[in-house]
Amino acid sequence: MNEDFLHYVWKYKMFSSVKLCTVNNETLSILKTGLHNQNAGPDFLNAHLKIDDQTWIGNVEIHLKSSDWYLHNHELDRNYEAVILHVVWENDALIYMKNNKAIPTLVLKPFVDKDLLNNYRSLLLSRKNWIPCEKNLSQIDLFTFNNWKERLFFERLERKSSEIKILLEVEQNNFEGVLFQLLAKNFGLKINGDAFLTLAKSVDYSIVKKVSANSTQFSALLFGQAGFLEEDIQHNYYLLLKEEYVFLKHKFNLKPLSNNQFSFFRMRPNNFPTIRIAQLVALLTKEKNLFSKIIESNTLADFYDLFKIEMIDFWQTHYNFESISKKSSKRLTKSFIDLLIINTIIPLKFMYHKSRGEVNEETYLEILREIKSEKNSVISKFTELKVSSESAFDSQALLELKNNYCALKRCLECAIGKNVLSKS
Repeated sequence: MNEDFLHYVWKYKMFSSVKLCTVNNETLSILKTGLHNQNAGPDFLNAHLKIDDQTWIGNVEIHLKSSDWYLHNHELDRNYEAVILHVVWENDALIYMKNNKAIPTLVLKPFVDKDLLNNYRSLLLSRKNWIPCEKNLSQIDLFTFNNWKERLFFERLERKSSEIKILLEVEQNNFEGVLFQLLAKNFGLKINGDAFLTLAKSVDYSIVKKVSANSTQFSALLFGQAGFLEEDIQHNYYLLLKEEYVFLKHKFNLKPLSNNQFSFFRMRPNNFPTIRIAQLVALLTKEKNLFSKIIESNTLADFYDLFKIEMIDFWQTHYNFESISKKSSKRLTKSFIDLLIINTIIPLKFMYHKSRGEVNEETYLEILREIKSEKNSVISKFTELKVSSESAFDSQALLELKNNYCALKRCLECAIGKNVLSKS
């Protein structure tokens, strides 16, 4: 048993109101449970109650035991002077106000249905299940589940946009500069993402803007900053980049990173950091006004066209600066572009439109419902539980459900958890 459960029971009046009374046998009618307070102070504010024949308006405090009032030192806190009802699971002490009158106390335990208690214990106290409600998940009606998935998706989008907001504050609201940083991080994928973000942050975006029109200069800037131009490699293209970087380094007073931050270990050649940097260069060299075009684009076809790149001849026959390989185009794959749309484009567009008060939620939903579901261990496990994931909208919602509700056992805040609890 925990207080969160008692908050849930009180908030949604999940108890019998028949013959409801205080510990002093005063009749009790609940007209309004009050506003759930998430900050310091009493748990519910502005509740409306009728005790015997007197109507009261004030606050409600909830504890597992009555004695917790003194344990938490509420008697010393003026915020609790307007408490009109103390709701507890177990009454183990008399609680008095400053005027020496006992606070009206409701013991919830006798009024809570046993089925609700059993469902609660089954849901939140089980430690064996992958998610608490896995035995009940397939029985949730589609209307409840689909509505909840939409809420989950936008919660995930809001959190991602909050992370973008932090970058924008550092970059003085420069959306183009933040786009460059986000793209760099996502080109690095999970393994090299942090290193790529560090690389992007190591160069002021004004420098990036100056050199990005020239593929050779831009390549020299990024490969040089990444520490990949420190080797003794006798190849004309490598030597050209090396010479160009010496010039840029001196001109802009640059400090290169160490290339040991970037991992090649157990990676497919197409994901080598050298290839991903070269692709990033190709994209930003091709699209001079990439941010504007991203904001203007509203269909999946638009984005696939926007991220269609051509690699220079050198990278078509190399995966690194040393070894020659079989020729391949090394264009961005459709699945990689999908990841960029999911993790960079949609969150950034959402943040931009939100800052201008122009959010059209349906636009993001339409795009993500066209993209195939992501494939990972979380989505595979949901599939085993007979929860399908057809699109990126589904997979994003399910990832949010697992990581920020199920893993944290926030069942009492989850539409699915509430549905399971309410079943008798």
